[in-house]
Order: sequence, then structure tokens, then C-alpha cells
Amino acid sequence: MQVRISKAAVDRMAAGQILADSEIKGFVARKLDSGAVTFGFRYRDRMTGKQRWMGLGVHGNVTAEQARGFAKKAAGEVADKRDPVGEQREARAEAKKAAQAETNTVNAILDDFVKRHVNKLRSADQITAALDAYVRPKIGETSIYDLKRRQVVEMLDAVEDSAGPVMADRVLAHVRKAFNWWAARDDDFSSPIVRGMARTKPKERARKRVLTDDEIREIWQALDTADVPSPYPRFVRSILLTATRRNEAAYMNSTEFEGDNWTIPGSRYKTKLDHVVPLTAQAKALLGEKPEGFKGNSWFIFSTTGGKKGFSGFSKAKKALDAEIAKRRKADGRAAMPNWTLHDLRRTARSLMSRAKVPADHAERCLGHVIGGVRETYDRYEYLDEKRSAFAALAELVDSILKPPAVTDGAK
Repeated sequence: MQVRISKAAVDRMAAGQILADSEIKGFVARKLDSGAVTFGFRYRDRMTGKQRWMGLGVHGNVTAEQARGFAKKAAGEVADKRDPVGEQREARAEAKKAAQAETNTVNAILDDFVKRHVNKLRSADQITAALDAYVRPKIGETSIYDLKRRQVVEMLDAVEDSAGPVMADRVLAHVRKAFNWWAARDDDFSSPIVRGMARTKPKERARKRVLTDDEIREIWQALDTADVPSPYPRFVRSILLTATRRNEAAYMNSTEFEGDNWTIPGSRYKTKLDHVVPLTAQAKALLGEKPEGFKGNSWFIFSTTGGKKGFSGFSKAKKALDAEIAKRRKADGRAAMPNWTLHDLRRTARSLMSRAKVPADHAERCLGHVIGGVRETYDRYEYLDEKRSAFAALAELVDSILKPPAVTDGAK
């Protein structure tokens, strides 16, 4: 039925009736069985030929004249070969995207990723530190929906320039994992990370660096004068003397000692098995005393917070140490020291054990490698005497490296 849609015409409508406006083609009012009257605009999309329906509101929320104004505007858009319904959908999608962008920044995604996934991993501290140091400052405030490949590449360039290609690839791996993790939860997100962003090949990432005697001496000497936190020199030296990994030493706790033995619990050891390290006199000298004023019997040995937390800030301290070594070398007119990492100290310890004639099996056990694979039954005190002798031989050799015998006149 065609009439001019007005309040009076709407008030006279019966349930199920539809009115078509006599002036604006496509403008209609229909009364539902519930008694509600809705206004709408029908038109045919010029591109697809499909009929479209555009809701204009419910009588009571909008008046008939207001609905007429909406319909007239939509009719003008259709006459201009536009698609008002499609444009409405696009506008809503953009509004939704804008709203998401405010909360779904890279920082927000990383927060959720760390909370729900990373914190369950043994490497949580390393991953979190890398994200905090290299990712958040560069792209943290960017919406994940606006993040471009170029921004990821520029971030990796900065990591490579400051910390080397291997670290750049580690950061890439962490970010790829985080983005893939989020993509499984968000239908609208597509990761900008693609093949070809890596800086090294797997074989190149496998380090074989072993420090020379001269380099060991240089590191020891530079630790005495470098601008680093007070526990850092003891922490670095302990890695070589105990052949442990960075985080294993950093989170050394007073509760892990029994006599001269330090037991690293399986909960924070790579093999998931308790690992006992017999401490030599040289290693014990690095432990220090209970922090002054500390209450309780459980404190972290290498701590900048009075024993409350284990050592962190690895990158900053390592940069300061490297800067001190570089300054010393420059003053002597020598070339810069080749890049080295704290993990190279563990590898060096293993090499020094071989040099000290420690049997290979015993040296491997000192590094926590279970010979023959992980067994169902594991005795953490097995081969303890052999390991004690191996660490003693290591400490003795390190002492001789740090204090080489003087060369007398006429010596050949």
C-alpha cells in the first residue's frame, strides 16, 4: 500500500501491514506482530543487482519525519551510485578496528603472551628481558592491526646493530611466537612476519667460541674497573668456575647449599633434573655474606636488591663490561675483542677441563649432561667425588691462567 508515511498513517497501521511511501521510492514502514513499527529503506545495489535493506529506526525512537529524512539521504546516495548499507558496514568495521587498536597494541599482546604462555617456561626471564629491551621500545605502542613488515625489519636491524645477528634472530623467534599465539585468538589479525627476515642460518647460530687465556685475563681485570652493579663481577666469574648457564648462576639461592655442594633444582635446570655442583674454595669465595639487614634464610646470592631478587639487567651490565675491555684495548693500540657471550664462559670451562686432563665423561657430568640419556632413576650425587676433582682441576687451571708464572731473564 502506497501512502505518504506520516505519524497518522503509522498510527492507523494493522499488525503485519507494510506501507510504501508514495514520495520516496524504497522508503517503507512495517508493523510487526509485537506492535512495533520499524522504518527502512529498500534499494537495489547497482554493482551486484542484489536488493538491500537499510534499517532507519523504530517508531518511538525516531519519528516518521526523521525516518523520511534518513530515507531521502539514502535515496540520494543510491542515485549517486553509492551503496549506503555497504558504507555503513565499512564504517562500523573501521570503528571496531579503531576501538581494537586502542587496546590491542603490541605491548598489550605481549603482556597477555607473557602472562599466559611465557611465564610457564624455564626461559621466561630471558624471553621477557629480550621483549622489554628490544621489542617494546620500538613497536610496543603500535596497534597490531597497523604494524607493517617494514617496522619489524627496522626493529631487527636495530637489534643486529646493537647486539648482533644471533640476538636479532632470537628476538624474531620470540615475536613470531607471540604473534602466532595471538593470531589463534583473533580472526582479524594476520602476522606481518614472513620468511626471509632471519639474519643467520641455523648452522651459523651454533656457537663454538672458547675464550683464550688472554681473553679470560682481560675479562677478569676489566670486571674490577667496569661500571657494573656490585654483584656482577662475582656473578660472571662464578659462571666459569661452576660451568653453569647464565640464569642458573643468576638465581643462585642460599637454600640451594648443603655443605660445599650447590644443588640447582630441576625446576630451573635445562634437563629438569637436580644438578649438584661441588663448590671449590675459589667458587665459594664468590658467594659473599648474607645481605645486611635481610630477614629470613632464603636470599639470592647475586642480587642488586639486597637478596630479594636474583641478578637481572644482563644486557646493560655486559655492554658496560665490553666498553671497559674496548677502552683498555684501545689504550694499548690493540684491535677490539671478538664478540663473546656469557655462555661462552660455560663452553670455555668445558674446554679447560679437557686441558686439565679431566676424563670426558666426568667433564660432561659437570655440565649436567647425563651420559647415556635421561634415566628413569637419577641419583644426583652419583659421581660426586669425580665432579669435585674435575671442578678442582678447573679452578686450579683458572688460577694459573690469571696468575701465570713470571718469565725470568734468559728463559727460553
